[in-house]
Amino acid sequence: MGWVRFAPSPTGLLHVGNARAALLNALYARRYGAQFLLRIDDTDRARSDAAFVEALKADLTWMGLSWERLVFQSERLERYAQAAECLRATGRLYPCYETPEELALQRKTLQTQGKPPIYNRRALALSEDERRALESQGRPAHWRFRLHENPVCWNDGIYGKKVFEGAYASDPVLIRADGVPVYTLASVVDDWELGITQVIRGADHLANTAVQLQILEALDPKAPSALSWAHYPLFRMRSGEELSKRTGSMSLQSLREEGIHPLALCSFLAKLGTSEALAPHASLEDLAAGFALSNMSLAEAQFDPDDLRRLNRHLWPILPVASVASDIPPSDFPFSADFWKAIRGNIETLQDVGYWQRVCYGLLPPGADEEPAFREACLLCTQRAPEAIGEVSAWQAFVQDLSQKTGRKGRALFHPLRLLLTGRDTGPELWVLVALMGRERMLQRLAR
Repeated sequence: MGWVRFAPSPTGLLHVGNARAALLNALYARRYGAQFLLRIDDTDRARSDAAFVEALKADLTWMGLSWERLVFQSERLERYAQAAECLRATGRLYPCYETPEELALQRKTLQTQGKPPIYNRRALALSEDERRALESQGRPAHWRFRLHENPVCWNDGIYGKKVFEGAYASDPVLIRADGVPVYTLASVVDDWELGITQVIRGADHLANTAVQLQILEALDPKAPSALSWAHYPLFRMRSGEELSKRTGSMSLQSLREEGIHPLALCSFLAKLGTSEALAPHASLEDLAAGFALSNMSLAEAQFDPDDLRRLNRHLWPILPVASVASDIPPSDFPFSADFWKAIRGNIETLQDVGYWQRVCYGLLPPGADEEPAFREACLLCTQRAPEAIGEVSAWQAFVQDLSQKTGRKGRALFHPLRLLLTGRDTGPELWVLVALMGRERMLQRLAR
């Protein structure tokens, strides 16, 4: 069956880039019968916040995503320490004592010489006495993983065959000087021990994959063969804006407040960076049925919020009333299948639902009154109309009566009438709205 995982850090609100990672993993799980693991990468206790954990869970639930298992890295620190001890025992993890300033100078010197800024492994030459002397000076060790220089190869699910030359990489730090394991080690141990079989993540992790494969092999020679990898190209905002969890840039919370439907966002993110046309989907099952990693393009995608808003508008007509009723803001007004059928073609965001509820069942601000004679004619004709004015034949009789009384036809007749009844110059067919609001409410609106 297999497992996929989404591993956010709770340091801010989820933005659309995070949401894309979660969605692609969830669609893969639905398409191929895998299970979905939510892993909270909270080893950085200074920046992690429990409030953001609850916020990201709420965001994922809003998107319609669920998980079979929830894991916190902060509860697995002992496992990372045990894995580090295994790597020390085999000589692959070694202590280093350089300060950040010394490392920065070393990198600058190498770059000046036209060489890649690779760590020189000077710490490997230290004797036990030299190490003790450095520690007595108050220099705690940080621990690096010694890479082997043999090429690392894997078949990426999107990029195809990838080859990584270990000779051109710097030994990564796996344990910081404060004893906290870094992402590289913790993620490897989790994937290995929690049974992850498919990693789907952004292309910014391609270089990490080669390092993580070496760590996996050092821990368990059989482990790399149990894991598949797929890296999708990242996208950039059309505006050039940088996505940030800390600033809330393009957060799911802000999109929800704007009235974007979760299925519009999921439809958009699932097709972003593929050769498929943007189109709304009425369910995650429908999206998953056509999901394939092979559909991903290697070109950088572009995220345009206006495209998302257009897709949001096109989604409403295909949504059944039951799926919308649970998403609309609480209201004292009715929400029925007939009401939804009438207005769904004129919705841009969920906030518009409330407006049309007020049109059909509530009060509106007084309309423009530049032509009191036209208002009076509408009021008189409505008073003469039957109770069931919303029926087609009764509405046609009312319109004919109004046309004869005012001498107006076409737009000259319907445009001011629509403004009087709805407060807007566009919208659903008037006779359908009048059927919902009823003759008495129509009279009240005209008589104001």
